[in-house]
Amino acid sequence: MEDLERIVDLDNEIIANLMESILLEREIPHILRTYHDSAYDGLWAFTQGWGCIEAAPEYREKIMHIYNDLKKQQEEE
Repeated sequence: MEDLERIVDLDNEIIANLMESILLEREIPHILRTYHDSAYDGLWAFTQGWGCIEAAPEYREKIMHIYNDLKKQQEEE
């Protein structure tokens, strides 16, 4: 995979799983990275968020569009 950058920070595992599913379905190359560290019992994840999506810069707009749609749906519920 080419140069990756952090595209979006994820608040929780639910959003992470939804994002992962949609990105795989749309064949958008990415890495889902969690901040959880068992050595610190999840403290890093608690202070920094659950994790992030990393991808090539050219996918930023598509990924952000998906993320914003998910957040909007979550707020409407």
